[in-house]
Amino acid sequence: MEAERNAGGERLLDVQGLTKIFGALKACDGIDLSIGKGEIHALLGENGAGKSTFVKMLFGALEPAEGRIFWKGEPVDIANPGAARHLGIGMVFQHFSLFEALTAAENIMLSLDEKIPIMKVAERARELSKTYGLPLDPFAHVGDLSVGERQRIEIIRCLLQKPDLIILDEPTSVLTPQEADRLFETLETLRDEGKSILYISHRLEEVKRLCDRATVLRHGKVVAHCDPRQETAASLARMMVGDEVAAVRRLEAPGGIGEALLEARSLSRPAANPFAVPLREVDLTVRAGEVLGIAGVAGNGQGELFEALSGEIQQADAASVRIRGRDAGRMGISGRRLLGAAFVPEERLGHGAVPQMRLSENLFLSRFKTDARSLLGPLWTVRAGALTKAAKRIVEMMDVRKSGEDPEAAALSGGNLQKFIIGRELDRQPSVMIVNQPTWGVDAGAAARIRQALIDLARSGSAVLVISQDLDELFEMSDAIAVMHDGRLSAPVPISEATFEKIGLLMGGAMPERHASEALEKA
Repeated sequence: MEAERNAGGERLLDVQGLTKIFGALKACDGIDLSIGKGEIHALLGENGAGKSTFVKMLFGALEPAEGRIFWKGEPVDIANPGAARHLGIGMVFQHFSLFEALTAAENIMLSLDEKIPIMKVAERARELSKTYGLPLDPFAHVGDLSVGERQRIEIIRCLLQKPDLIILDEPTSVLTPQEADRLFETLETLRDEGKSILYISHRLEEVKRLCDRATVLRHGKVVAHCDPRQETAASLARMMVGDEVAAVRRLEAPGGIGEALLEARSLSRPAANPFAVPLREVDLTVRAGEVLGIAGVAGNGQGELFEALSGEIQQADAASVRIRGRDAGRMGISGRRLLGAAFVPEERLGHGAVPQMRLSENLFLSRFKTDARSLLGPLWTVRAGALTKAAKRIVEMMDVRKSGEDPEAAALSGGNLQKFIIGRELDRQPSVMIVNQPTWGVDAGAAARIRQALIDLARSGSAVLVISQDLDELFEMSDAIAVMHDGRLSAPVPISEATFEKIGLLMGGAMPERHASEALEKA
């Protein structure tokens, strides 16, 4: 096979003993890796395993402490991203860096090292979009585009730099299944043309489908090289975490589905800015014992829905949001917390936690009103012992791995901070839990723990609403799935009737109407 020939034949990239040290931490510890010409190579590992640090060294964003990089057989020093692009290394980051007020062509032009007239950039972008099956209007404003279309801009501007190696970081995390399939076709075309791809993903089934070889990192070290097509998703996960990853169990609620605990009735909200999405007559009900999943491509109103349900943005109509039978539309976050609700926003660092504050201090910020009796003493003094005890309980419950007793939030890896934030809310045993992107960029072991904890909360009698762009996650957790598209919410599809095709069609806007269940039956 082509990959097998490349593994022992023509090499594009060789890395020997690459090491990066931050203080006392070896983020990358003597990493060896090779990529052949015309190969799709997966880079796998838990959160904090060293993947991001490694690719930043390849792209010139970080300088190695030790080790050597060979490019086409010659030793190189990659001083900065410009030097990486000059060699022929391009990168598409997980979080896009696009100006919403500019057109696709203008964003592409800004990233090019050479000065090219805008019409020439647009022409080249249009040619590449046709060649690689990435439909794109160069003159469309980014703010008007879907997340999938924005990703095409990132890929096309990378391809315009004519790279021999493309680094992709979690490229399908914001795509519908149909968009992901189209991306795979594009990557396979690039491979057939002799280009190489370094592919980072936590979605192991797509790694098995797409990648020729894989390198697995754990705690900054290489622990395995393998052919992912000869492995199972479970065996790949075991390599990543060093142990079996427990399967998520979605048992029936002991008492069945109970009373409505979270309701939205004709929930509407105008767009907050030119690039925001208005909410349009959203209706939903989540009952005791139930997990309702909300699917949708990013940018279709999920963030606005979370803000409206959590109280970050209050409604004019108090009855438009109801929590445990109480009108809550005009209540703020603390008022809704006092009704028994809990919230986990999409952005963990900066929104879910203050980066420079310690874990115990972040815990206090979310508890000082709901747990005032246990956390506050005379004259509003903080009971440090109670706070420390609660933080320790959360760390143990969610297996949060940290470098010190009470580190700053920014010192934790993304997955461990996510576990702490979700654990912080679960520890209160809320009656209503609303979570936006519960396992975004989280490794397989941490994701399984988070999903199981949310299911268990629902089965204990709470109502759980999960907003996620990961369809595998929603199918694993949910009792029913509804879809946000252009600010509207579809009717929930019972999980027994849901398929990836049905949900994917709704995500793509094929049937955005609220009452689409009858039409779905014909799909």
